[in-house]
Amino acid sequence: MSQQPVVLSITRHDRDVAGLTYVYPVVSRRAGGVSIGINLNPNNACNWRCLYCQVPDLKRGGAPDIDLVLLEHELRAFIEYVMNGDFMATQVPPEARRLNDIALSGNGEPTSASCFHEVIQLIGRVMRDFDLLGKIKVVLITNGSLMNRTLVREGLANMRALGGEVWFKVDRGTAAQMSLINQVNAMPERVLRHLRQAALSCPTWVQTCMFKLDGLPPDDQEIEAYLALLRQARDGGVALGGVLLYGIARQSTQPEAARLSPCDADWMQMLADKIAELGLQVKLSI
Repeated sequence: MSQQPVVLSITRHDRDVAGLTYVYPVVSRRAGGVSIGINLNPNNACNWRCLYCQVPDLKRGGAPDIDLVLLEHELRAFIEYVMNGDFMATQVPPEARRLNDIALSGNGEPTSASCFHEVIQLIGRVMRDFDLLGKIKVVLITNGSLMNRTLVREGLANMRALGGEVWFKVDRGTAAQMSLINQVNAMPERVLRHLRQAALSCPTWVQTCMFKLDGLPPDDQEIEAYLALLRQARDGGVALGGVLLYGIARQSTQPEAARLSPCDADWMQMLADKIAELGLQVKLSI
């Protein structure tokens, strides 16, 4: 673990704060406590390049081969540190001193790891040994682009048995806006299909990042397209837990960083209200 304790906050998500390869702690706005992160992309590679991404030296690609033995060793050691060491007292603000979840996120798309399903099995084994089943969640933070892979869906089915939850990225509602914001060729129809596959495998929330680009928030047409996509999911029988709506709290490391700024609180609340009108639960983090 770190020799010099670093006090974490919602704006500090350094992946190397614990000095480990795969495991790192986060004080999460959306989780409302401490999340033990698992980074399956230590090579900083992702198949998307979102404008707001905070990963330095991000490159296109997938996860490298994962050392499952090392990952399990790190996860066990860090959970022991959190539960029985001085981590909470020395590195976490008082208001966040609770262990909320184990989250697969990190520096790229976690489902791009070929051993993703084995990682979920590993997490379940460690949770059972620490008597954490039913006490904390397992969260997958994903862009959802690889839900067509059988082994990914098998991993999600195992997550369901662990009380898991998927946070599925949907930032915009049209192919043009997805291309602009996420720098990927994603069609809304495919996003909906993958969203359905995720929700059938494991409880799923949509996660959406909204921000100003060149000083302007998404216009009315963009917002209506986004709401229409959520409406299509609802009307198509996709069972969603709700929407995690959030703004940017940390500086992007992408070339477009200077063009990005937070949306006003009133604007974010307006959008949250519109989502709620669709009959979906909304959790807003500004």
